[in-house]
Amino acid sequence: MSFDVKDAIQSGKTVLGIELGSTRIKAVLIGEDHTAIASGSHDWENSYVNNIWTYSLEDIWKGIQDSYQKMASDVKQQYGVTLQSIGAIGFSGMMHGYMAFDKAGELLVPFRTWRNNITEQASEALTELFNYHIPQRWSIAHLYQAILNGEEHVANISFQTTLAGYIHWKLTGQKVLGVGEASGVFPIDINTRTYNAAMINQFNELTASKNLPWKLEDILPAVLSAGENAGSLTEEGAKLLDVTGELKAGIPLCPPEGDAGTGMVATNSVAKRTGNVSAGTSVFAMVVLEKELSKAYGEIDLVTTPTGNLVAMAHSNNCSSDLNAWVGLFEEFGKAMGLNVDMNTLYGTLYNLALQGDPDCGGLLAYGYLSGEHMTHFEEGRPLFVRSSDSNFNLPNFMRVHLSTALGALKIGMDILLKQENVKLDEILGHGGLFKTKGVGQRIMAAALNVPVSVMETAGEGGAWGIALLASYMINKSDNQTLEEYLNEKVFAGQSGETISPDPKDVEGFEMFMERYKSGLAIERAAVDHLK
Repeated sequence: MSFDVKDAIQSGKTVLGIELGSTRIKAVLIGEDHTAIASGSHDWENSYVNNIWTYSLEDIWKGIQDSYQKMASDVKQQYGVTLQSIGAIGFSGMMHGYMAFDKAGELLVPFRTWRNNITEQASEALTELFNYHIPQRWSIAHLYQAILNGEEHVANISFQTTLAGYIHWKLTGQKVLGVGEASGVFPIDINTRTYNAAMINQFNELTASKNLPWKLEDILPAVLSAGENAGSLTEEGAKLLDVTGELKAGIPLCPPEGDAGTGMVATNSVAKRTGNVSAGTSVFAMVVLEKELSKAYGEIDLVTTPTGNLVAMAHSNNCSSDLNAWVGLFEEFGKAMGLNVDMNTLYGTLYNLALQGDPDCGGLLAYGYLSGEHMTHFEEGRPLFVRSSDSNFNLPNFMRVHLSTALGALKIGMDILLKQENVKLDEILGHGGLFKTKGVGQRIMAAALNVPVSVMETAGEGGAWGIALLASYMINKSDNQTLEEYLNEKVFAGQSGETISPDPKDVEGFEMFMERYKSGLAIERAAVDHLK
């Protein structure tokens, strides 16, 4: 094995993916079989400066260089060779946000990340104008809010991009975005695979009275689809990425993508009628659509796959945090009783008990709203557990209600897609902490969505691996081979995964729980209003 890998490294047949997440920057080098052969990561945190969530340019480059260096050291340590050439590179980052530059390439205002909820006025105005849901975190909402605020820097904008687009530009000189990333900047026309031209014109008309020296199409990056070449590493870029100077220029780069797109690739859910659901602190599901939705919904965001197919995204702020807090309470109880319980055993035991509970959770009700929940219109939350005197109150039902409610807000969004819009979904791929205990989170998710839920062994590989696969597709695909075909034939063929189909009794029970969940929102509202 290591001999082949060593040869692949020296002959430049490896592929590198780097993703900038909100708390970690990760670099993954993959071999010819698409498995990771070396990696490096760098932890970082956003700062809250002048009421803006941001990362400094210095922190961005320090983090990229550190994760690259650690990955290169890993190569040296494992295989005894120095990394000098790579077959292809890809960059991915947190989507949306706002990075605006002047003609000299200088950043005009500190990077505004997706976390900033400061664009409500712009978001509502643009949603109405386009008749298309524009969430607050989208780049166009940030731009329009800056215009509405009368911010001085707006007149000096020469180029606006995202975090991944910025890094790609500095390394290649190319002002481009992958279509999945671009779909979080401005709405995409799925027929042309680029920005919606009619909406661009509407935006220009809307801002005409401001007499800005630019039109929107002049300042946005060009849009590319997966598989297209997005430029190559310049001499300057190579020195910026590898401070030791070992890395050679000329390496091709794939279009920079967003974390949503790389998540779809890493879970092999880019084909129509497939989807993936990530369940941890928050939970979001992404479903690849066969056609456009009948209307705009405030609960549903629309983005695209890295190949430009339309994706509906339902996102809930709260998932497993309150559930984890209850497990922590049981751990405290165990210690008080003199029992030293391993946390994995504790989670496994409690989660599996939930499967013995009544399908409708025995009449119990809970909300795990540690923070606000936009899906149900709460600006802040109060975790809550409540029951009536005749509820079937036991430990299995107690665990089941907390696992079920973790998916309650998500289900409200998914019901819009599956019931109101009749979206067809053949299966959904699960990844994230909720699925760690084998079979449990999967079964509850299958009950909630009434769709088979699969969990794959590689589900933990994450976005850095996903963007590496996109870079690999660009250089290794055969003629006319689609991304779906490449992933199925070259990457995921023969991979084992577990699939759980929905049990009709569980589905019926979850629907009964949801009726209780919806009518009980008034109780949650009262808790927010009266528990300060």
